Amino acid sequence: MLKSCFTLKNSIESIAIGGFDGMHLAHQELFKRLCRNGAIVVIETGYANLTPKVNRAKYTTFPLFYYPLLDIKHLSPQEFIRLLKDEYPNLKKIVIGFDFKFGSNASGSIDNLRELFDGNIEVVEEFFYENIAVHSRVIRDLISSGEITNANTLLGKNYEISGLHIKGQGLGKKQFVPTINIKCENFLVPNSGIYSTFTIIENVRYLSVTFIGHRVSTDGLYAIETHLIDKTLEEFLGHIEIEFVEKIRDNQKYNDLEKLKKQILNDIATVKEKSYTSGQ
Repeated sequence: MLKSCFTLKNSIESIAIGGFDGMHLAHQELFKRLCRNGAIVVIETGYANLTPKVNRAKYTTFPLFYYPLLDIKHLSPQEFIRLLKDEYPNLKKIVIGFDFKFGSNASGSIDNLRELFDGNIEVVEEFFYENIAVHSRVIRDLISSGEITNANTLLGKNYEISGLHIKGQGLGKKQFVPTINIKCENFLVPNSGIYSTFTIIENVRYLSVTFIGHRVSTDGLYAIETHLIDKTLEEFLGHIEIEFVEKIRDNQKYNDLEKLKKQILNDIATVKEKSYTSGQ
């Protein structure tokens, strides 16, 4: 494995450098500038929550190499470029964003990069979608406020979280509709509400309705629950992914559980009527 990694690095001729949390439309503009023997150099801050850890690999065909910021933040600009030259001996091109800084205390500028690297430097200007600057922080704000459709537009895909199936309170299956409860870590979870979603279990994609928030009508506990539309699965344990398509409504409290059940059925009907396709 280690030998194959070194062999791959020796073949790399172009790299894009950045944090790349989200792998969104602006990031894709950088990747378009890579040659066939290109790679993505991820500076891992530890704060990525749109595509945490290795989740970025789902959204590109280029190999990714991760460099924890804690391991390299002490390097001077000269030392950082020397590291890149040592790691990628055939490197001919570096692709960066317009606001790129490097080296200890972000002391290295794009002009410094041009001085230190004798290959091709391509700077990608700030990317806009319909007059909106596409940045990870903008997308985080949209997700945090439940503006999923706008976030998805800037991402260029449905926003997705993943986690493990956990045991719920069992009330849904008995009195309402069966739901799957998820424990989600590391991802930014959308704000409270009911969402139209796709739930992926064992590589099968199901249309679903997902609840996020405190169960104010029952036990008051926080939960992420998803109901598979027109599909019932036997009990299982394992990994679950949820793609968010659209927010249907805010969380509401019902003192009458029959009214809650009626609203849940209305939510399911709303999602079915939208006729979402699995390709969204």
